Amino acid sequence: MDMRGIAKIAGVSSATVSRVINGSSAVRPATAKRVQQVIEELQFFPNSNATTLKQGKSGVYGLIIPDITNPFFPEVIRGFERILVDNDREMFMATTEFHPSRIQQSVRRMLIRKVDGVALLASEIETGPIESLIHNRVPLVTMDRRQTGSGLSDVLVDTTRGMTSAIAHLRSLGHRKIGFIGGSLGRSISDHRFQAFATAMQENGMAVKPDFVRVGNYRVPGGERAMRELLSLKNRPTALLAANDLTAIGALRAIRESGLSVPNDFSVIGCDDIDLCDLLWPPLTTLRTARDELAGLFFKALEGAKADPHAPGSQFAIEPYLVVRNSTGPARAASAKA
Repeated sequence: MDMRGIAKIAGVSSATVSRVINGSSAVRPATAKRVQQVIEELQFFPNSNATTLKQGKSGVYGLIIPDITNPFFPEVIRGFERILVDNDREMFMATTEFHPSRIQQSVRRMLIRKVDGVALLASEIETGPIESLIHNRVPLVTMDRRQTGSGLSDVLVDTTRGMTSAIAHLRSLGHRKIGFIGGSLGRSISDHRFQAFATAMQENGMAVKPDFVRVGNYRVPGGERAMRELLSLKNRPTALLAANDLTAIGALRAIRESGLSVPNDFSVIGCDDIDLCDLLWPPLTTLRTARDELAGLFFKALEGAKADPHAPGSQFAIEPYLVVRNSTGPARAASAKA
């Protein structure tokens, strides 16, 4: 069944069917209702490629994420898709698995699909994919890359204030020996989070001890490995702030396996507040980044670029906040001294 068949059954022209499908106000309400009933009865779906060619817009936004196994990203996907559905848009998703070459492949797929814009949930991206999108008049919004330009917007995750409150919370519990497990080396988002940690320590009157800093990989095994290294120190920290929740979960596992208790012997704070945090034992204290708000800013940036994809992009910001649960507690008096 095509539009001509729908038109014949409804007793109208193909042009009228096209206007109804595209939401035109040029069709009388009674006629539009009759055509819509035929469309629904026959379960007719218009050819999206043909619609794209005619209107120049696909109604589809692309979403590129680095790691589908990290629950943070599916939670963002859920919020982003909900917003798109509410606004009569569709989503086309791709994953990179942290491989730079996959970003270029993903962008190529987006261009073939003729998406109206792309949200890239990664701070690491070469200029090639950006240039490909801008050249083809496809707006791009990144996360925590902290750069904007023609057709390029960014959503900054302002972790500094959140980490300052997290360190203040640990300080109020008597902790002075605070460690940090970051993300992968060479990734700008990892650098941002470590710098936020260092600033938070300074603002709370403490210095970062290099021996208390380790590199993870944003995943549970990386957090577990780094935590074991910290626990092997003769003068070890009594509390930890992790670059994300999966890293913190790995740290919790290493602490338990060493025979220590959380929070009696060690306090742990994560970042992101994935749904799993409240189901752990003990439930994880963490910095929450609101996924619905994040998704809303992505959509706002892409919608704002529709009129002119080459217009200067915007810098948006979202501020994480501390959610206190049971993985943080008072430092033991004998071990808390710096």
